[in-house]
Amino acid sequence: MRIRDLGVIDDAVVELAPGFTAVTGETGAGKTMVVTSLGLLLGGRADPGLVRRGADRAVVEGRIGLPPGSPAAARALEAGAELDDGALLISRTVSAEGRSRAHVGGRAVPVGLLAELGEDLIAVHGQTDQQRLLRPSRQRGALDRYAGEAVAEPLKRYREVYRRLREVSTTLEELTTRARERAQEADLLRFGLDEVAAAEPVVGEDTELSAEAERLGHADALSSAATQAHAALAGDPTEPDSVDAGTLLAQARRALDGVRGHDERLAALADRLNEVGYLLTDVAQDLAGYADDLDADPARLAAVEDRRAVLAQLLRKYGGPAHTQGQGTLAEVLAWAEASALRLSELDGDDERIDELGAQETALRAELAELAAEVSAARHAAAGRFAEAVSAELAELAMPHARVTFALSWVDDLAGIELDGRTVAYGAHGVDEVEVLLAPHPGAAPRPIAKGASGGELSRVMLAVEVVFAGADPVPTYLFDEVDAGVGGKAAVEIGRRLAKLAETAQVVVVTHLPQVAAFADRHLVVEKTSDGTVTRSGVKVLNDEERVRELSRMLAGLEDSELGRAHAEELLAAARMPRGR
Repeated sequence: MRIRDLGVIDDAVVELAPGFTAVTGETGAGKTMVVTSLGLLLGGRADPGLVRRGADRAVVEGRIGLPPGSPAAARALEAGAELDDGALLISRTVSAEGRSRAHVGGRAVPVGLLAELGEDLIAVHGQTDQQRLLRPSRQRGALDRYAGEAVAEPLKRYREVYRRLREVSTTLEELTTRARERAQEADLLRFGLDEVAAAEPVVGEDTELSAEAERLGHADALSSAATQAHAALAGDPTEPDSVDAGTLLAQARRALDGVRGHDERLAALADRLNEVGYLLTDVAQDLAGYADDLDADPARLAAVEDRRAVLAQLLRKYGGPAHTQGQGTLAEVLAWAEASALRLSELDGDDERIDELGAQETALRAELAELAAEVSAARHAAAGRFAEAVSAELAELAMPHARVTFALSWVDDLAGIELDGRTVAYGAHGVDEVEVLLAPHPGAAPRPIAKGASGGELSRVMLAVEVVFAGADPVPTYLFDEVDAGVGGKAAVEIGRRLAKLAETAQVVVVTHLPQVAAFADRHLVVEKTSDGTVTRSGVKVLNDEERVRELSRMLAGLEDSELGRAHAEELLAAARMPRGR
């Protein structure tokens, strides 16, 4: 792995090897940046604050060997990556502005792909993981992970039923809590529909009635005007001496008829006068008929106005997109009535739907209870095996008499599900409350590790859990970041020995401050920091045997060349090699 411009590291190459690699260095030298670099390569969050001051970006590049046919290799090839002699090249760039880019096998990929690959490639554990182990949810997750398919399969079905139950319960609660509002809405809709049905409006009716009301309201004036116009065109019988348009037109026609044969233009004009005469006669007849037909009927006018008032009220209430007063058409009123009838049908059917959803909820609760019992039984079965395996590992970590147990319990809740005659609380993960208990020595009462475990004991419990997982659900690489915090003396030696044993089947990388742990490593890397007066640079160096003695002496005594420190360091290395036949 190559690291450039990340934190205090200017440019460094980290050569990890099979087996157990220890990473040490003085405080502030940049050991954590090694862990951070691996995290970035495997999809960790990109923090622009990690970019080294003065640099525009930080770059981490790694070469990871992938076993043929492994899930990680298949996923990488699926994403279009190319393997280089069975190895996958990964790079991650983080700019000072916060932009992040990832490349896998020569192809730009989403950062999420790195996280997917990381799940199959490496397990990272640090001091924060110890604190997370104190959470009941993490303890339950650890137990489920150990149980494997025995819990995973019924839990998957449980979660699906749980999701459906939540949906049904939410809908049912909404329907029942809004019963009053729904009843009020239904009453308003019924009233409106009855009002529209009673009026029986017809599209365009309001326009026709408006025209009729206008005509009836001015019937006298219209009749008088039609009569006068008729008299002007055809003459008034009561006034023999009056001159009408028809008489004048006849005079004009006679004047032209005597001479039309002498000029074609004048003949054309005479023909047009004839046409005007016919038209004048038709108009006069129509005016006479109009005046005769026009009836100033006050009763009809009153009926028309009453009908218009009824339609106007419908338009004010139900016309327009938002029933805006004074706007809208009868077509919109009828459209509202159609939509409201459908809505009323839905509201009237809610009672039946409530009954149906209630039956569904009851059935889903029963199904959920069965699956919860299956998940709980599988957890109880796995808990004993898991606790026994972790206790056995603690015996290898200088805690020979410690005993770990898993306490699984249910919490009563009146709103829960029926299980073995009890109404218990349930959630997305089942009904079990899981808690890890530790009895560190004989005669001690088991207590929750959050309350009864010291920092060193917690470190060893977590390491024991991880070692057990290594056998049940192995990954190629394990990274431990100062998980030995709070541990010293014999316990530190045993942690080193146990990590070395784990390294027989997996690649193990440990960032440590304990010489007892570092002594067991197959390869020892030291992060060195130097200063040139302007910037601080760090490098990662592979130590030879002599350099390992000096580094372990520094870690033991704080002095690299202390004779006592060197003697103790050599003794540690010799003791670390003996049990493994080195």
